Amino acid sequence: MGAGALGSLVGSLIQIAGYEVIFVARGKQLLALKKGLRVSGLKEFEISVYCTDKPEDADITFVTVKAYDTESAAKRLAEVDAGVVCSLQNGVGNEEILSEYCKRVLGGVTTYGANLKDYGHVVYAGEGYTYIGEMDGSVSKEAEMVVDVLKNSGIRAEVVRDIEFRIWMKAVINAAINPITAICKVRNGEVVRNPYLWEVAKAVAEEGREVMAKMGYEFDAVAEVRRVAEMTAENKSSMLQDLERGKRTEVEFINGAIVKKGEEFGIDCPTNKTLLNLVRGVESGF
Repeated sequence: MGAGALGSLVGSLIQIAGYEVIFVARGKQLLALKKGLRVSGLKEFEISVYCTDKPEDADITFVTVKAYDTESAAKRLAEVDAGVVCSLQNGVGNEEILSEYCKRVLGGVTTYGANLKDYGHVVYAGEGYTYIGEMDGSVSKEAEMVVDVLKNSGIRAEVVRDIEFRIWMKAVINAAINPITAICKVRNGEVVRNPYLWEVAKAVAEEGREVMAKMGYEFDAVAEVRRVAEMTAENKSSMLQDLERGKRTEVEFINGAIVKKGEEFGIDCPTNKTLLNLVRGVESGF
C-alpha cells in the first residue's frame, strides 16, 4: 500500500521469491508500473507487476505510504480484508492511526535503502534490517508469519519485543539527518563531515535522547546518528528527495513528534523546533 521507492523494492523482492503481490500506487508511478518495474543497484532486474490504485483483499498488507497519508490509506484498507497490516513507514504514530481503522496492525522499522530514480525505476541503495513487532511488546503468530515471508524473500528480518523503542530511535536518527540534508541539499555523510552541520545534528540527537529517556528508553543518540550517517554517507535522505521533487515531507511525524512528546514531558526541544519550522518554511513555498 504505497508502491513508491520502498514499497516497490519490498514488493518486488517478495514477488520474485514466488509470492503474489499487489502494488497499490497512484499518479505517474501507477502509470509507469503498468509498463513494468525496474530495480537497479544492489540487484538488477525488471519484472511485470500487478498494480492498481486501490487496495484489495490480502493476507498481509505492508503500508509504505507517507506518514501524512496514513489516515486516508487506513480508511481505504478498512473497506477490504487487508489481513495483517504492517507499517514500514517513517515517523511516529502511524501504527496508532492504522489501528483506528484496521483490525490487526503490527509495527515495523526498516533500514533498507530505496530511491526512486524515475517513475517505475527503483534503486536498491542499501541492504539493512527490518524489525517487526506487536506494539504491546508481545510475540504473535502474525508477526512471525510476516517475518517468515520477508526472510523467504531474502530480506533480513526478525520479530522483536521492543518495536516502539525502535520506531522512536529511528525517528530521532532521522530527525538529526533528514532535515539538515534536505535544507542544505547534501547527502547524509555531510552531516558528519561538516563540523557546522554536525553541531546541529548533535543538538537534535541530544534533545531526542532526553525525550526518549523520559519514556523509559536509553540509547546513545549522538553515536547512533554518526553511525547511520556514515553508513549511509552517499544516500540522499527521503526528505531531501521530497523537497527536490517539490513534495511535502514527513517532518511533522519526525521532528514534530519529538517536539510534541517533549512538550508532554515539559522538555523544550529548540533545535528540533527550528528545523521543523525551517522545513515548513520551504514547503510553504511550493
